[in-house]
Amino acid sequence: MLHTKFVSLNNLLVVHALYQQLLQDSKLRLRILEDDALNAEASPELLDDPITPLTSFFIRNNGRLPDISPEESETWVVAVEGEVERSTQWSVFELKRSFEVVSVTAVLECAGNGRAGFVPKTDGLPWTNGAVGCARWGGVRLRDVLLASEVKNSAVYTGHYSPDGEVGAPDQLALSRGLPIAKAMAPETLLAFEMNGEPLPFLHGGPLRIVAPGFPGSAWQKWLTRIRVRDCEHDGEKMGGTYYRLPRRPISPEEPVDPTLLEIITDMPVKSLITSPAEGFNLRLGEPLRVRGFAWSGHTAVDSVSVSPNGGQTWQLAELEPPGDQFAWQRFTALLETQAEGGAVVLMARATDQAGRMQPLVSAAWNPRGYCNNSAHRVCGSIIA
Repeated sequence: MLHTKFVSLNNLLVVHALYQQLLQDSKLRLRILEDDALNAEASPELLDDPITPLTSFFIRNNGRLPDISPEESETWVVAVEGEVERSTQWSVFELKRSFEVVSVTAVLECAGNGRAGFVPKTDGLPWTNGAVGCARWGGVRLRDVLLASEVKNSAVYTGHYSPDGEVGAPDQLALSRGLPIAKAMAPETLLAFEMNGEPLPFLHGGPLRIVAPGFPGSAWQKWLTRIRVRDCEHDGEKMGGTYYRLPRRPISPEEPVDPTLLEIITDMPVKSLITSPAEGFNLRLGEPLRVRGFAWSGHTAVDSVSVSPNGGQTWQLAELEPPGDQFAWQRFTALLETQAEGGAVVLMARATDQAGRMQPLVSAAWNPRGYCNNSAHRVCGSIIA
């Protein structure tokens, strides 16, 4: 497990040095993004497993990594306070002993995944398609822990707190998001201490994090130390302004941003990802094109996936495996006939959810910070005559 030697990130050079060490220590196969915080994503072909291995699971940080020793990990405590009849504190050991331990298989996706596809460019890290993964999360239901503190009828939102600070300003919280009380009390929302059957890794929020399936990754607070039940919408770091918010109506890049038009992202859009073949593939003339990948959505199930071997001119319905857990991604496969002559090929996939919402072919609606770009995935290759 990674601990104190991977802390106190102050600048890009330190991040790059850290990442190189991670490559040597844990065989991570990720692309690092240029940022003062540690952020890295996988290429689509590395996301071909139903359960994403840690070596291919993206890393997202808003600030510097907290300084957590192995000893602190073993005695980690989360406090519950605010609009409750009694404040409580729970160590990870006490959580396991006091509440039912459950598991949820769910997709975790950064709200900025796909941001690089927006034109014109927006603020934020230029994620391509790899800031997503599907894991088996183990923990206890947040609802059970909140009920043990006797949540008051005045409860509206939860606020979550962690020790990670802003790069260069460690006394300022990097992120303090929360959940509407209905989502906090939903059966799929966890206080998680396991990932893929192992203790939750430090880089993915260990010893304890929020798991909020269907919500963007920003709501899945890492290194959780405190839950404050609020009688209003939480106003923590990166809860206001344009952070993790979308406009209620389409806006243009030239239009001044009116904060009253923005609302918090509480549901991720339907999306698909081609994991095979990989970008730059070569196929011999007459050979069928075998396609596979995954589709997922927020709180509305995926209905279908279609694939195109010619940049969207024609489409074929893919075979979609039955859903496992409600919030897990689903495998799709297709066997396509390709063009009758050699040349470039543009393979595409687009998913539709059960409400009839389909991935856009080009880009999602532009927004100031480039969130929720669920445009159809394209993979380019060649037919060799």
